[in-house]
Amino acid sequence: MPDIIKLLPDAVANQIAAGEVVQRPASAVKELIENAIDAGANKIQLIIKEAGKALIQVIDNGSGMSVTDARMSLERHATSKIKKAEDLFAIRTMGFRGEAMASIAAIAQMEIKTRKHNYELGTCIIVEGSTVLSQQACSCPAGTSISVKNLFYNIPARRNFLKSNPSEMRYIIDEFTRVALANPSIYFTLHHDGQEVFHLPQAQLKQRILHLLGNNYNEKLVPMDEETSVIKVKGFIGKPSFAKRTRGDQFFYVNNRFVKDGYLNHAVVMAYQGLLPPDTFPLYVLFIEIDPAKIDINVHPTKTEIKYQDEKTIYAVIRAAVKRSLGLYNLTPSLDFEQETGFERMITRQPLSDIKPPSISFNADFNPFSTEKKSEKETSPYRNMDTKQGIPSNWETLYQINKEEIVTQGDLGLDKPAENNFENPALAEAKNDRRVFQLHNRYMVAQIKSGFMLIDQQAAHERILYERFLNQLDSHKGLSQQMLFPQSVTFNTADFALLSDLLPDFLALGFQIRSFGKNTLIVEGVPADIAQNNNLETILEQLLEDYKNNVSNLKLNKQDNIARTLAKNAAIKAGTKLNTEEMNNIIDQLFACTMPNASIAGKQIVLTFSLSELAEKFGK
Repeated sequence: MPDIIKLLPDAVANQIAAGEVVQRPASAVKELIENAIDAGANKIQLIIKEAGKALIQVIDNGSGMSVTDARMSLERHATSKIKKAEDLFAIRTMGFRGEAMASIAAIAQMEIKTRKHNYELGTCIIVEGSTVLSQQACSCPAGTSISVKNLFYNIPARRNFLKSNPSEMRYIIDEFTRVALANPSIYFTLHHDGQEVFHLPQAQLKQRILHLLGNNYNEKLVPMDEETSVIKVKGFIGKPSFAKRTRGDQFFYVNNRFVKDGYLNHAVVMAYQGLLPPDTFPLYVLFIEIDPAKIDINVHPTKTEIKYQDEKTIYAVIRAAVKRSLGLYNLTPSLDFEQETGFERMITRQPLSDIKPPSISFNADFNPFSTEKKSEKETSPYRNMDTKQGIPSNWETLYQINKEEIVTQGDLGLDKPAENNFENPALAEAKNDRRVFQLHNRYMVAQIKSGFMLIDQQAAHERILYERFLNQLDSHKGLSQQMLFPQSVTFNTADFALLSDLLPDFLALGFQIRSFGKNTLIVEGVPADIAQNNNLETILEQLLEDYKNNVSNLKLNKQDNIARTLAKNAAIKAGTKLNTEEMNNIIDQLFACTMPNASIAGKQIVLTFSLSELAEKFGK
């Protein structure tokens, strides 16, 4: 029987390795920039075309490579970072496996131009699918320039799995941000399709955070610096009031390497215990310095996971350090027993001789039965009463309506449904003789012949808007209301890229938005179901936060996610007072929906109680 186990060809083995190392264009960006940092560069340029699908180019002024090193860099497990197994526990560089260049070259068309600073000529190598097509001397600046073209050109299946250009660009921006935050002493630029996205001069860490995340983060940051015999922790944490509902502003670095560690994240969150709103996550950019011999970073192909020798001690140090910083900057409640209490401040500290007893004066001649007192008509609050009719002459002023407190039906986005939409039998019965009232401004109670219904008003309105928005996304016929004064809204680069991806769907819903410079949009109109008196910037930021939260937790498709997110933000909230007409309209529209009994979260909206159930409760 012939042997069946054979060695794979190098090209196939490289493609298999590339599947782990290079998952998308952002992975190639990360590997190339980290190589430039390891080469000692203090200036790195990143050029992207079509979100990395057409071109990824990294230019640095690092040490460069010799002719032999340039050729060897394309071989699997060829690296200058380690020489023996023991070196894995003394790593200070970003890369060490020697897989990145070989993996990228296996699935793309690559051009390498490199020159050492003391050489007059450099080397140019052209590679396609692991095959070196040419290698020759060339004139080029000192340092290295690597161009990756047509990523996954020879693996169509993998290329088809890539998302839209705005989505892939967001992943690239995320990787670029993580690397740039860790290296504020390096000058970075990022260009996409001819436009400059980032221009980051050498700066301190706080300035680098503001350049990457936005100047509005200046008031959110609290510095932190703690040194122990085990680890050193420094960086910035966010004020509790600026916590977001989604992850994304959490950056952990161990020896300047970005890591994803749920255990350490839990330590930070526990330090904020009692300070954060429910289901929110704090901002932090924390750098941990630890002896490389006490960690193992060779546990994941992307090198974003680390094993620690004494993780419990590290957990305790991080939690205590974050708590201490929050306390130092008066962000946690504290009791100061040396301060005067409110009662002490009310007491006047005077000598007893200066304190005078209170004096009381009264009219000794007062007689409550005197006939000289004013007539009852003069003192009565009803002195304007028409005694013949028993009606106050100023009755018009006794009952005045505060017009500002009246919430109109249009403000809530509740349109009257067509009569033929009311098809539910229970509601058809209730519509003819319906008595509706509100319970604690949260629930609607509707009387029906067989008993009564209890309806969650917020969940009902969310269901109505959700189905309406889905229809508008399908038909592209969302109603829009023009804004009297257009507003400009500025986002950070990652959120702007996400909004650009969602813009066609936002336009279909009734938003009227156009670009206005770098990371800025002008909003001229909003959907008819959104009240214009709300803060538009807050609404858009909340829409993006909820959208990202749904993507990470619910794995929804884009249109369903947008409809769900907008409905949740535009619906009336628990605690909103409704009049009878508004409650009737919500009930009518709810039972015209395709799924009137289920909320968009999958919970019940309507509970029905029959008279027999009530009688049983009372023991009848």
